[in-house]
Amino acid sequence: MWLRTSFDLAFEIVGPTPFVLMLRPRSSEQQWIAREVYRISPSVPVAEFIDVYSNLCQRLIAPPGPFAIHTSAEVMTADTVDRSPGAPFVEVQRLPDAVLTYLLPSRYCESDRFFEMSAEITTDQTPGYDQVAAIEDWLRARVRYVPGSSDIPESAVEVHRKGSGVCRDLSHLGIALCRSISIPARMVVGYLNGLEPMDMHAWFEAYVGGRWYTFDATQKELTGGYVAIGYGRDAADVAVYNQFGLPVYPLKQEVQVARIKAPD
Repeated sequence: MWLRTSFDLAFEIVGPTPFVLMLRPRSSEQQWIAREVYRISPSVPVAEFIDVYSNLCQRLIAPPGPFAIHTSAEVMTADTVDRSPGAPFVEVQRLPDAVLTYLLPSRYCESDRFFEMSAEITTDQTPGYDQVAAIEDWLRARVRYVPGSSDIPESAVEVHRKGSGVCRDLSHLGIALCRSISIPARMVVGYLNGLEPMDMHAWFEAYVGGRWYTFDATQKELTGGYVAIGYGRDAADVAVYNQFGLPVYPLKQEVQVARIKAPD
């Protein structure tokens, strides 16, 4: 399917403020970026770089006063989400080097504290994809998805204790459960066509059967329409913007996703 995504941010800046942004989706096996607009007002010098997780990022210093960012893209993405029941567990010694980091505990995914729980959830499941699917089902049944209930990332331990959270929080717990049984898992942030209420979205991917697969416990059924912007170990790695120095908060944050005809 073809989608048009857009994201608008507006700030009132008190003093010169360094920003690191992660707002540009990249073409990959799962998506193709046909057209893109990236507008910053007022215009300031921007330096672009690729971070350690292969995300496309921008550095700039916002001047005092009104400051706005607009991005939009026309993206071809899959009509369905790939599923592969029975895809095998990949032994740690056979994992690609770049995947190994997604086995380790991280700031919001304390995977070293979830082995017994994960083993119980995945009892009698074939090692690999079926274990992750069981974790996804457990999250969907046991952790309430409450959009807008939190502005601050919560760790897997906190989410498990509360029994509820936003999309980012459910992803943290899913990732921790996967890693605890030696299945690499990573967080993804981006857009989802048809998300209600519309906002930036987070889900997780697990590495089984020699590739990454999408899992999202916030949705009753996984359909197509996912557009990835960034990948990382947890929310600390995939913030769409980070500012440094004096705290600033968006006066406007608006996300839109719509299906379109294929561009000419």
